[in-house]
Amino acid sequence: MKFRNIAILSLALLLPLTMSAQKKKKRAKKKAVVEQPQEDPRITSMREMTQQIMIIDSIVTDKEQILAHLRISSEAGALMTTSDFLGKQSSGSAFVNEMGNKAYFSMPDDSLRQQLFTSDLLGGEWSSPQRLQGLGEGMTEASYPFMLTDGITFYFAAKGEESIGGYDIFFTRYDSRNSCFFKAENIGMPFNSEANDYLYAIDEYNKIGYFVSDRRQPEGKVCIYVFIPAESRQTYDVSAYTEQQLRALSTISRIADTWSNEKERKAAIARWKQIGKQQAVNANPKDPATLLVINDALTYGSSKEFRSQDAAGFYSQLVSVRRQLETLNDQLDKLRILYQNATKADRKSLSNEILQAEADVLQLKSRIKSLEKQARNAELKVIN
Repeated sequence: MKFRNIAILSLALLLPLTMSAQKKKKRAKKKAVVEQPQEDPRITSMREMTQQIMIIDSIVTDKEQILAHLRISSEAGALMTTSDFLGKQSSGSAFVNEMGNKAYFSMPDDSLRQQLFTSDLLGGEWSSPQRLQGLGEGMTEASYPFMLTDGITFYFAAKGEESIGGYDIFFTRYDSRNSCFFKAENIGMPFNSEANDYLYAIDEYNKIGYFVSDRRQPEGKVCIYVFIPAESRQTYDVSAYTEQQLRALSTISRIADTWSNEKERKAAIARWKQIGKQQAVNANPKDPATLLVINDALTYGSSKEFRSQDAAGFYSQLVSVRRQLETLNDQLDKLRILYQNATKADRKSLSNEILQAEADVLQLKSRIKSLEKQARNAELKVIN
């Protein structure tokens, strides 16, 4: 009996210790809570406002070859490298308007960062580059300019406080009253991403748009997205899509997800191919715009044929000015046709445009003669 009481007492003393050990053992098995990183609120907001567009195709290419793959009609202006525009070695891209008398381009500033500049064609000569003002603070670099034919709506790519990746695409409008640009705004998704997004251009004549991104691309490569520009901005109905679907649309996981109208897509592809055919014709070495007679035995059709570096620089400017003259003559013809069918009130405005265009044509022709002479003489000094 004595031993029985002792055993019961021992069990009573051990029981709390055993239960405590079990509780500790159970607590040890409890998993630690891992906090998930919070998404940038700006990205969340942009995703919910993703613009609804139809992407008809995409092209993967080297970053240095972006401009070579863009099919822009002369009615929309001309895209080129800053080197081709300035006629001397420089990094960056340039845009010349459809009239051939206004240029926007990027080039390195004193800190070797790309910044935006503008220049006007005056008296057959391009004015000294002027830094664009009023785009906004906090932009450390800017490049890839493009102006719509309205001469007001301006697009470009920039790095800075308002970017969600490296380069983002921004847009602004020109304030003619104060001769400056309004503060630029981020164009949003799907054009921008957490990667680098470089360029936005619209061929309004053919209703074809382009934007360029290095999202999901290896180093040095980019993807050029070809899309149909919308007449007005429309966003996806957030309530009609799951979060996963909206993410896919905002980042362009598949371009086929954007094909909402097959007939419209095929018509846009046909227009895009037609632009390519026209560009191939314009790039033909027999194109008069690229020919320069050096002497009775030599006629050059490419900058690679020049032995003089100075002559090659003059030649690049010459071809650019000849293109501008072609574009300006086309524009002048259209203005004259409009004038014939215009009302009396509209004719006054058109008359001023025609007179200005005719003056610009004379200036360009004078500039062409000067560049032909400079290129020819510089090359003859080397080969003679």
